[in-house]
Amino acid sequence: MKEGRTYKMANNNTNMSKSKAKREAQRKQNEKMRRQRLISKITSTAIITVIVLLIAWAIGKQIYILAIRTKPISDYSAGLTADGKIEDTDVLSALTLVDYENISIPDDEVKASEEDVNEEIDSMLEGYMEFSSDTDVEIADGDEVNIDYVGTIDGVEFEGGNSEGAGYDLTIGSGSFIDDFEEQLIGHKVGEDVTVEVTFPEDYGDDEVAGKDASFAVTINAIKIAPELTDEFVEENLADTEEVTTVDEYRAKIENNFYEENLEEYLTNYIVENSTVNSYPKKYLKSMKGIIKDGDNMGDDIDDEIEYEKELTERAQEDVKEAMVYQAIFESAGLEFDVEAYFDEMLEENGEDYVNSMKESYGEGYLAQREMRNMVVDYLMDLYR
Repeated sequence: MKEGRTYKMANNNTNMSKSKAKREAQRKQNEKMRRQRLISKITSTAIITVIVLLIAWAIGKQIYILAIRTKPISDYSAGLTADGKIEDTDVLSALTLVDYENISIPDDEVKASEEDVNEEIDSMLEGYMEFSSDTDVEIADGDEVNIDYVGTIDGVEFEGGNSEGAGYDLTIGSGSFIDDFEEQLIGHKVGEDVTVEVTFPEDYGDDEVAGKDASFAVTINAIKIAPELTDEFVEENLADTEEVTTVDEYRAKIENNFYEENLEEYLTNYIVENSTVNSYPKKYLKSMKGIIKDGDNMGDDIDDEIEYEKELTERAQEDVKEAMVYQAIFESAGLEFDVEAYFDEMLEENGEDYVNSMKESYGEGYLAQREMRNMVVDYLMDLYR
């Protein structure tokens, strides 16, 4: 009997353990489902929040772009008075102007180098080059020569391969002739007969010669050379145009031309780079941005409009600063000009159609501003010549 009761009690305990385990498993399953629902809810909320934020960011970005977007304008005189000055702006207060009357000019920045002068002379002499039969001159790459030629394939002339003694002007290195025809003439002299061996390309337009080896008997008739720079040459060719009669006078004039160009470039860069803008005239800066954007003519082809607007502002600031510097020097130096007289002179020199066209394209304010700049440059050049 004791053994029987013991068996029944053990069996009951086992049943209770199985029931408890089942309930525990169900509880864990319920908790797992609750956690999954909570995670799903949190995830959904997060996704919705991100989407909302992205939409809000996109809308905000678009609103920002619309707020900063520059409207293109084609009026070059926008923001300027009729006499070329920036509207409603005291440039001498808005700008810390460089001491333009005491600029130290480095000699090596403005003086013409011997290399510059010689290049200018060589360029001029090239315009007077003529064919010469001088037999002492060797052909070099880039030279222009006059030749006659007879081409043969397997000893037989082919159509189009004979210059018929008419002479042909050929620039060495131009690629006008096939293969390395031109290069084989380098080093030879006028009067020489040269045999040139070439191979026609497989895709040459004439099937009769395409892909075949050819031999050209070439006679070098002449070579173009530049004249020597002498007093006689200068007096004969440059006296009227350059108002010089000797080589020394011509070289001196070239040196002075370089000096003038270099001096103007140095001064105009210096006055702008060494002046500081305290405050930009907002209205004129906005107009300048519109003018530059109109000139860019990009339409809708702007990848990053925010970055473009940033660059546009920087470019406009550079142009506005330059305009402010020239106006400030104009006013500080006490320079003046009669706008009406300026346009009358333009009318007399160029005619009514030209003046009307310029006014229509740029406006009177811009044209007056340009003349004001020219007057400042002349003033500075006179100070430092």
